[in-house]
Amino acid sequence: MANLNAPFGLRYVRNIQGNYNSSGQSRYRITTAAATNTTKIYQGDLVTQGTAGIVTRVARADGGSATSALILGVFNGCFYTDPVTSKPTFANYWPGNAATDAMAFIHDHPMDVFEIQGDAAMALTGLFGNYDIVDSTGPSASVGNDDSGNSHMQLDVSTIATTATLPLKCLDISEDPERNDVSSANTNVLVTIQNHLFGAKAVGLA
Repeated sequence: MANLNAPFGLRYVRNIQGNYNSSGQSRYRITTAAATNTTKIYQGDLVTQGTAGIVTRVARADGGSATSALILGVFNGCFYTDPVTSKPTFANYWPGNAATDAMAFIHDHPMDVFEIQGDAAMALTGLFGNYDIVDSTGPSASVGNDDSGNSHMQLDVSTIATTATLPLKCLDISEDPERNDVSSANTNVLVTIQNHLFGAKAVGLA
């Protein structure tokens, strides 16, 4: 059966240590009074350390250079004071507005496991390879959905390599019966963050 083509970025599954229910998060700054960030960050996006003490979205568009940024984790929502209404606001994506107190909630454990949609069929021989991401092949070639707040980030299947600085390591095929067909495009896979700020992992197989 053909897989669903509905990218959602990276979705927390479990920790490698075995606990499926401990989806711990940490708080990081998106903006400060001295540092703005107009780049949208969607739920499920990879994020990295930025300048001036803030975090920012990791991106690699089609045809772009390989992603080598150290990955802090996966964005899972934020809090900020709306600069127009002055109301405290929780949201699952950062809209890139003028708030100066925006805080991100990030899955930042280096041994967390996530599910992500591949941009092509994933062969079983691709397991344990290291991969780049692609974020411009979702619906309407956008990086995310402002209505749902979901990321359109996907695993770029064609980038399998042993390169240690690539962001993702593929561990297994998804168990979702609507997304785990290895003969169909957009196979969902389970990954861990390979090039993690808190502990990069080993080279991959290819």
